[in-house]
Amino acid sequence: MLRFILRRLLQMMGVVIVLSLLVFLWLRSLPGGTVSAILGEKATPARRAALEKALGLDEPLYVQYWEFVKRAVKGQFGSSTGVLPGVDAFQIFLQRFPATVELSIFALVLAVALGIPLGYMAARRRASWFDNLSVVGSLIGVAVPVFFLAFLLKYVFAVNLHWLPVSGRQDPGLDATRVTGFFVLDGLLTREFDAAWDAIKHLILPGLALATIPFAVIFRITRAAVLEVMDEDYVRTAESKGLTARVIRGRHILRNALLPVVTTIGLQTGGLLVGAVLTERVFSFGGLGEATALSFERKDYAVLQVLLLMFAVTFVIINLLVDIAYAVIDPRIRTR
Repeated sequence: MLRFILRRLLQMMGVVIVLSLLVFLWLRSLPGGTVSAILGEKATPARRAALEKALGLDEPLYVQYWEFVKRAVKGQFGSSTGVLPGVDAFQIFLQRFPATVELSIFALVLAVALGIPLGYMAARRRASWFDNLSVVGSLIGVAVPVFFLAFLLKYVFAVNLHWLPVSGRQDPGLDATRVTGFFVLDGLLTREFDAAWDAIKHLILPGLALATIPFAVIFRITRAAVLEVMDEDYVRTAESKGLTARVIRGRHILRNALLPVVTTIGLQTGGLLVGAVLTERVFSFGGLGEATALSFERKDYAVLQVLLLMFAVTFVIINLLVDIAYAVIDPRIRTR
């Protein structure tokens, strides 16, 4: 198992290097570039040349990339020019990271908690009204755009019914103690349960909007995997031996059906970061998604490069964890 993890770590490092190179080249191909973003209307040829020299942009690309890597390792990406002018770009990432992680975890828990059981039950009741209704519901979940569903949920449950908050992560009137930046966890750690509950209420609508596509995908993969496993010879053999339905479901059906589901969950976790861009804008959630949209709008390349690089690293780490979980469930994977 240790050798398997080390092999995956080496592969992960190679992927991160390639991704960093792609981010570096892409950002330098954007119109205007860093110099124009910093100088704005003051971008005279003389000032541009001076700033390019100061930033090392007059050096060959391979030299610029090496300096970029050295600064990235130290967390030095420069200062924001648009999202929060003058604030260190990496600090903006650290401030907003807990919000997006909290929202993504909440959405993923919803998607998994509903998708796997419903997918299993739909497969067990193949061709029934429950199965047909569930499949139609999952198709709607994939087809409806996240931003449209977010606006719809906000309009119905926040604006019209006033059941849930309209925007933000927590009521600004609460004098909540900050410990980790994860508002729900902070409320639990400090025993400020009113603050924790308020943070949960702020998570419900954006979490529901963000969870729809992962839920639909996890549901369909679970259903398909369970249907496939139920037709296997070893399941029929277990039934002929007189094993209880509970043993057959847990040991033979669910355990084997979970293999593709685990991979799907890992991929959907990375996809939640993309969906968060639209969802956070609708609910003014103050996470990385909102910061990414703002950095594009305001050409804040310092923030943009740290966010893109951290998204890539996060996605790679998630896939590493998925590989490890896959190897735990199916020991045969470790030898490949």
